[in-house]
Amino acid sequence: MASSSLGRRLVACLLNVSEARRKDLVEVVAKAALYSTEGVRREGTTVLNIFNDQDYNRSVITIVSGIDSIRESVLSACERACGLIDMRAHIGVHPCMGAVDLIPIYPLGEEVGVEECAEEARAVAQGLTERVQGTSAFLFGWADSPLQRRLAQRRKEMGWFKKTPDLQAIRPDMGPQPQRQFGLTGVGASPYVMNCNVTIDTQDIAMGRSIAIAIRESTPGGLPGVQVLALPHEGAVEIACNVESVKGSPTVYMTTSEPWPSFSIDGQPYCHAPASLITARVAELAGKQGVGVKGTALVGFTPLECRGLAELALSQGIAEFWKEQRRIRM
Repeated sequence: MASSSLGRRLVACLLNVSEARRKDLVEVVAKAALYSTEGVRREGTTVLNIFNDQDYNRSVITIVSGIDSIRESVLSACERACGLIDMRAHIGVHPCMGAVDLIPIYPLGEEVGVEECAEEARAVAQGLTERVQGTSAFLFGWADSPLQRRLAQRRKEMGWFKKTPDLQAIRPDMGPQPQRQFGLTGVGASPYVMNCNVTIDTQDIAMGRSIAIAIRESTPGGLPGVQVLALPHEGAVEIACNVESVKGSPTVYMTTSEPWPSFSIDGQPYCHAPASLITARVAELAGKQGVGVKGTALVGFTPLECRGLAELALSQGIAEFWKEQRRIRM
């Protein structure tokens, strides 16, 4: 089958689970997306990447499948994760609220609309709370109908950024009052969100926070679509960026000659800030304070890379593609 036909109707789920120090356990969760409990492979599904972060104690599993198959793949992985990860014992520096912390579903190309992904996201949220008793979920993005509140807003409403969230004060969209064992899961859909983390060579978290504030979208002169946290990481400070795809032509957002990667969904143009621009902006701001950049990591891929690698993996029948494709560093 030609790669062009394989690419039709593809979607990605960047499943965030609150475990990284037991890599074998995370791989068990990833394999649950690929194989039934009887060990039968789910055709047309691949796991492109597993990104583990020891300090954060958080992993991101990139699952790609057709829109008609993504629900069962994701739910099977979530069921396995909830059976293996107990939030009562979780320790990590990255904010989190759930054993399965985040389930975002993104379209990979023109053939699938964001609203279709939103329907699947709502079905996943309902399925999770039905199949794993005691789990609860909140919705964000297109899945949060009709308000379509963004992930950062919903996380703030739920207390996700607090060091010790008050689970009893939370009113989930689906499921019971959050329980300490499973916590709370965010489920949603949107155009692709890339994760780009830039590490600066300092332990000064206040400096990191000032840089995060300067580059985030909500600050005048900040980067469109970029949501930022500054976190201690491996003896340094990481500027952790969620890079949302923004609607419109790249020329609308470009402030330099550097091109912004672009793609289309439902006939509408989208683009996102390139990782190199984010790195350069962080390096400029850190450099003014005498601090250098240690490196940049992409958690997974850009939207175009994700689609291209998914077509490659599926055309070659590779389910466990992460064994060939590990963390990308720039």
